[in-house]
Amino acid sequence: MPETVFIGFGSNVGDRADSCHRAVTLLGLLPHSQVTAVSSLYETEPINDGTDPGEGWFLNGVVALDTGMPPRSLLSFLREIERALGRDLDNRAGPRTIDLDLLFYGTRVIDEPDLIVPHPRLHQRRFVLVPLSEVAPHWTHPVTGLSVAQMLDRLTDRSVVRSFSPLPIHAGSRAGCSSGLSA
Repeated sequence: MPETVFIGFGSNVGDRADSCHRAVTLLGLLPHSQVTAVSSLYETEPINDGTDPGEGWFLNGVVALDTGMPPRSLLSFLREIERALGRDLDNRAGPRTIDLDLLFYGTRVIDEPDLIVPHPRLHQRRFVLVPLSEVAPHWTHPVTGLSVAQMLDRLTDRSVVRSFSPLPIHAGSRAGCSSGLSA
């Protein structure tokens, strides 16, 4: 039975909007999966957590996806999409052409060495909660019991998140994207 998952995406290198559009298109090609909603794009200031202080602003958004893929398989596909779009997976904290984060996998709580779901910092990040609230304001965090809207209301992060543009990709789109990714 398919589960609803939410994937955060972001880019701060090169043609950021194109990278986001291509990532969403590739997510629509995942096996046993269907994109059900895509947030608008938001331009967000980088959070200086020890990374390059001159790092460029991001474009961020969130995709809702119904999938029958197991969490670890989905994570592998997310890394494959990142690699196909030019992400340096050896430098996870640096500038990135695309970053894909598994935010929620249904109501599951997973705590494994390289897979933690719900994403451990999503409730602290405006750049995640603003687009997530656009597609799923009433989604409830399985650990805190708070809805996305409630987490956003309680947020202390005051970083800049401003509307950039709607993401003109039809949910479930199978539009072509030459990336080298085999789905």
